Amino acid sequence: MRLDQQKINQVNEQTLSEHRESLDHLSKVLGRKEIDANSIIGKLKEFQVAIPSWALGTGGTRFGRFSGGGEPGTLEDKIADVGLLHQLSQSAGAISLHIPWDIPEDVEAIKQLADSYGLLFDAVNSNTFQDQPDQKLSYKFGSLCHVDKAVRQQAIDHNLEVVKYGEALGSKSLTVWLADGSSFPGQLNFKKAFQRTLESLQAIYAGMPSDWKMFVEYKPYEPNFYSTVIQDWGSSHMLADKLGDRAFSLVDLGHHLPNTNIEQIVATLMMVGKLGGFHFNDSKYGDDDVTVGSLKPYQLFLIFNELVDGMEDPTSNNPYPAWMIDASHNLKDPLEDLLQSLEAIKIAYAQAMLVDRAALEEARENNDPSLAQEILQAAYRTDVRPLLAEARLHAGGALDPIGTYRRLNVRKELIAARGAKTVSTGL
Repeated sequence: MRLDQQKINQVNEQTLSEHRESLDHLSKVLGRKEIDANSIIGKLKEFQVAIPSWALGTGGTRFGRFSGGGEPGTLEDKIADVGLLHQLSQSAGAISLHIPWDIPEDVEAIKQLADSYGLLFDAVNSNTFQDQPDQKLSYKFGSLCHVDKAVRQQAIDHNLEVVKYGEALGSKSLTVWLADGSSFPGQLNFKKAFQRTLESLQAIYAGMPSDWKMFVEYKPYEPNFYSTVIQDWGSSHMLADKLGDRAFSLVDLGHHLPNTNIEQIVATLMMVGKLGGFHFNDSKYGDDDVTVGSLKPYQLFLIFNELVDGMEDPTSNNPYPAWMIDASHNLKDPLEDLLQSLEAIKIAYAQAMLVDRAALEEARENNDPSLAQEILQAAYRTDVRPLLAEARLHAGGALDPIGTYRRLNVRKELIAARGAKTVSTGL
């Protein structure tokens, strides 16, 4: 399904005058602080976040899954849905595939379809946390860390196969997330498991094209509840450091224990040039995978404050991070949820660009925590939504993406085309 651009423009016209008034006021406020609103709008236009193919259908819990109707049943449908998101938001210019959930049968046709929507292929994701129907050996007791060399080789081969698909599609990176670990004390030899994982990752790293990156993701628990082999940013960094210059840590917001200082982790990894990517979601207790910014918007801003600081540091050797949303729940329309997440991410990014970094650094050097807090919160409390809306308008998107989505009855059209009881592949 493709939206009629004229209809988007017609919806925009209904609120354009009000938008212009809000933008004019904000631009004047920022101008008095010697902040160029147009410069921020330009950076917002360029900022793109990848959409994972598994987030386009209704997510699930351990106990149930409730389809919302009109879910994408094929890879082509998923690309079309990301195309919808990108047309409305002008911020979702890439799709991230999960193999084997989304194996392209005709690579050239899939590339042409994505190109027709203005989409690129972001990092490809391997899956050794599930057993597939045609799989010879089981990952019940681990994959890259498994005591059986044959199981480890099967997992290595799968990752290299994923790289082949990614290479054909034009991707340049592989994300490795492992469920490997243990649920009971004594079940696993921690040192041997970590060493076997390193050796397996080294085999995958050696088999990647020379211009590819590997992102090593970490998670403290789930599905194993006593230990996970790559349990935190330290273990991820150790592996990435040993693998080589093209291996990096990947930070997922939900993959931390409650109250972890994620912004400090981000700053540290960027300092050593090893922050490769960032997965956005939000959580109250653990890996809840709820809408970005729905629970902890100030934490999201503080994280972006460190991200912007690192990206603007001329002495930094950290590559530009890969951005992706990694959330999937079972209550909202998935496309509305993703539009809300995109908005929250770009709000935090815009607010972080408003921080007076010279004044903040001076407050730090003078040991003035009160002033430092005032500087940060002045940026956080600024309503930057007119800047985001103007960036979308410049690019041909919607002033109000969710409002436009609803006015154009997109979900109703998808249900009519795909059915009321469709189930997306993957999760």
